[in-house]
Amino acid sequence: MPLSMVKAGEPNVIKKVGGKSETKKFLENLGFVGGLVTVISEINGSLIVNVKDSRVAIGKDMANKILV
Repeated sequence: MPLSMVKAGEPNVIKKVGGKSETKKFLENLGFVGGLVTVISEINGSLIVNVKDSRVAIGKDMANKILV
């Protein structure tokens, strides 16, 4: 299921990062490679997520490319 559909506060395992190669590379540089990701909150369509001990804000379109 895409990260954009996950409830806040639930830790999830990243299964796959989709999209174009530059999108994948961008998300992988942010830390979205395997491991756990937790949605902290959703504000105006953007998600605040905790990944690899960092908080990152991503848009809903990017969150749709991350499968958990």
